[in-house]
Amino acid sequence: MTARKQQLLKAHRRSKRLFLIAFLIVLLAAGFLLGWWLVPVLLVLAWVAHEAWFADHLFYRASDDYQYNFPSGTPRQSVELDAGIVRLSEPLAPGETLLLELKITAKWLGRWRDPYVELGGDRQDFERGVGGRRFLNLSGQAAALGDNTLTVRGRHCTLSSSGTLWIMRNPDYAQQRVMVIAPHADDAELAAFGLYSRCKEASIVTLTQGEIEAEDFQRLGLDKAQAARLKGRLRSWDSQSIPLWGGVPASHCVQLGYYCLQLPAMAEEPGKPFGSRESGENDVRSVRQHNPIELPGDVDGAPTWINLVGDIRQLLEHFRPEVVVTPHPELDPHSDHVATTRALLEAIAASTWKPSTLLMYANHLHDNDRWPMGPAGGGIALPPAVEPLPSDRLWSPLLSADVQLDKAMALAMEHDLQGPLGFKRQSRRVIQQVLAGRRWPVTGSNEFFRKAVRRHELFWVRDLSD
Repeated sequence: MTARKQQLLKAHRRSKRLFLIAFLIVLLAAGFLLGWWLVPVLLVLAWVAHEAWFADHLFYRASDDYQYNFPSGTPRQSVELDAGIVRLSEPLAPGETLLLELKITAKWLGRWRDPYVELGGDRQDFERGVGGRRFLNLSGQAAALGDNTLTVRGRHCTLSSSGTLWIMRNPDYAQQRVMVIAPHADDAELAAFGLYSRCKEASIVTLTQGEIEAEDFQRLGLDKAQAARLKGRLRSWDSQSIPLWGGVPASHCVQLGYYCLQLPAMAEEPGKPFGSRESGENDVRSVRQHNPIELPGDVDGAPTWINLVGDIRQLLEHFRPEVVVTPHPELDPHSDHVATTRALLEAIAASTWKPSTLLMYANHLHDNDRWPMGPAGGGIALPPAVEPLPSDRLWSPLLSADVQLDKAMALAMEHDLQGPLGFKRQSRRVIQQVLAGRRWPVTGSNEFFRKAVRRHELFWVRDLSD
């Protein structure tokens, strides 16, 4: 976490403590002056208000501008918002990924209900109380945009009367050989199911078993280690079987079997083995029996960084991908995700096969645990970036309704995304549905069914051949 984000987090916690102190003082005063019966009533009302409007993890100010710098020479043109239409100042430049930079300001109701922008048949949501520069995703709407017929309307917010349209041109990477690198089972589906399900040739490499946090499996009468081993086996099976739903055969799916949350430690001591924190296992070969090829780590099964990098290097040389899909190391803060891309880059440096392109994704954010915001099926606006990111090109392919449904069903097969919500989360959803107007999909209760099943997928493009 950067120093700025640490400061914002500290400020958020300090404000929350001050608010709680002030609330307790008011509560005591109300009880003393008006009667102690009022105290439990106020406590319940305060809890309801917190769950409805203040439970989001938003560690930046909604008034902050998003900080995006695109590569030098990226085509852009000014647009006007006139009578609910996005009007171009000149003919639309060629490019399939279209981003509209606007100033969005919440109205009064937009502090209590999520403000959003309707673009033709699409909807993209933003933070309650938004008041800064944002980037709408117009990819897939080039025809209407070029004809000056694309409608735009802000709900619970106002839009600046002019903006900047950024146009980015990419090849269709699905027509190339693609390798998806997934730190855990489900990361490939969350980030790139739409992409890999239409690839001419795709391979999927999952780095870890996903064995931790297996408390739910203890209901089967297992102890903690047994439950972790079962969960690791199930998620390893997921990583090699679910891609078949998207047309990727088992011969192109590899499970490396390393252990959750151990990749950063492995990177710091490359020759030292780091076994599972919970399962008691220390041999990655326990879940490799279905792999299509032998790998360096199969020799001793040691969970070391040297073996991990060697495994990825050999897979690069075996599958020879032109494009590799991997977590964005500056945007996705999960420690295993950051270490995954680090291992990939070391493997590429050591490999005789050099892919030409990285497509980077973010399944997690430090600052906003609701992004992409809004209901399932909507578009994906650019995520919060309160500090400038590297100047990468973006690619945002469109997913049809049929592909979105297939993606949701792929997620429904993931063991880690199954199961009902706990009482606290279910109560929060009911309160937010009634008071904040939020909606969740019927395809699954896990939050990723809302966040990942969208009109778009979104990748940051980094050319390795430059």
